[in-house]
Amino acid sequence: MAANDSIKFGTDGWRGVIADDFTYANVRRVGAAIAGYLLDPRREHLSPYQDWGVPCRPPSAGLVVGYDTRFMSAEFAHHLGRAVSQAGIPVWVTDAPVPTPAVSAAVVTRGAAGGVMITASHNPYQWNGVKFKPEYGGSATAEITAMIESHLPPRPPNPDGRRVETVTVRDEYLSRLKNAVDLRELARSPLYVVVDAMYGSAQGYLAELFQERRIPHLAVRSTVDPLFGGKKPEPLPENVVPLKAVIRSLRARARGRIVAGLITDGDGDRAAAMDENGQFLDTHRTAALLLWHLSRHRKLTGQVLKSFALTDMIGKLSDLVGVPWREIQVGFKWAVEDLVTGEAAFAGEESGGYGYAWHLPERDGVLSNLLLLELVAATGKPLSALVGDLFRLVGPHHYARRDLELPTRIEVVARLAQAPPERLADQRVVKVEALDGLKLRLDRGWVLFRASGTEPILRLYCEMDAPDAVQLALDAAERLARGGLL
Repeated sequence: MAANDSIKFGTDGWRGVIADDFTYANVRRVGAAIAGYLLDPRREHLSPYQDWGVPCRPPSAGLVVGYDTRFMSAEFAHHLGRAVSQAGIPVWVTDAPVPTPAVSAAVVTRGAAGGVMITASHNPYQWNGVKFKPEYGGSATAEITAMIESHLPPRPPNPDGRRVETVTVRDEYLSRLKNAVDLRELARSPLYVVVDAMYGSAQGYLAELFQERRIPHLAVRSTVDPLFGGKKPEPLPENVVPLKAVIRSLRARARGRIVAGLITDGDGDRAAAMDENGQFLDTHRTAALLLWHLSRHRKLTGQVLKSFALTDMIGKLSDLVGVPWREIQVGFKWAVEDLVTGEAAFAGEESGGYGYAWHLPERDGVLSNLLLLELVAATGKPLSALVGDLFRLVGPHHYARRDLELPTRIEVVARLAQAPPERLADQRVVKVEALDGLKLRLDRGWVLFRASGTEPILRLYCEMDAPDAVQLALDAAERLARGGLL
């Protein structure tokens, strides 16, 4: 049996390797801990309830449990649900794989005491995890996850023969999406949409909406494959090659329509896109286009939040349209408070998560894709032209990320923080920032060193004014991280 300290809630929940530490027994332990948290009278004194104005619902309001398309996710969901049910708390497990925002929406719509999503999001197929969603339907705060961890039992509750009730949340989530976006306007536009669910649990949602409004579309990688086709279900260029091939094959068939590729990750809370030429729009360009659309066509008011690893274009666009903005740590839990209280209207992070105060204090990749499509329809321009317009506004911004498997990732960041270099890739280090990890601001952009909170990986993030400068800076950053010469 794993020790208590083997289960830790990181940037967004607890994750582990299936059959190693992510086992039925440990999932039942987490279920018992969540039950203990819901029954703990101290819960109502946490900041979401005291400072944010969120009503603390009683345990009798129940728990909604959803799951993604990973190996045995449904079975893990029922094991967790039975462990919570043994404590006398009502539990409803979804009757099919669902995207994470659908669980969050169900928590809010049904007035539940909380929600759980069995998913490892964008992690490789060997991983699975548990995300907890409190009453407000967003990422749990550090206070909440610390209280959950404090209730972890040394041994799991014994499995019993009880069954938990199943529930359908698909229709209520689709209804929320229909109210958020004018699908009739999309239907009037000359669109041809290619939807790539990356074999994840958002498959079928966009296609159903498009089918209903007779919007021409094609769905790829929209079947259940627990191996995700051998790729991580994360919207990165190397993982969306099949989408590129499909889009390029559609040029003749599209018949003058504007082709756009829409991508969701393994659990549907992240989004990215691909233009009509098969060029990948990374999460930075996607975030900037979404902000531009919200400010230009939806009269955005309120503060904008950007994660420390997200593009500088967000700050530049916010300044141009006259809305305040602020940088936050990596992890959507740092955006939740301002989205719940209404201080912030939009929040974006490098990993492709975007949240909207008027929808849910939660990342929603399905809605973000619809909003991106709404921008295409409103302007009548393909995504490639919109990126060109964006660069004319704020200047060219090119980005890449490199993940290094380094057991000493935390020590590497600490070492660089103590003695940052004066130059990197023939550029001056003009400023050092340490909000989350270590960011070196250079003459032409920036490089960020950050240890992952969910994987044994050191992430190198880089944004520059030209693609070749990005690669040179990343090469130098990797040498520096591995202890080599600049």
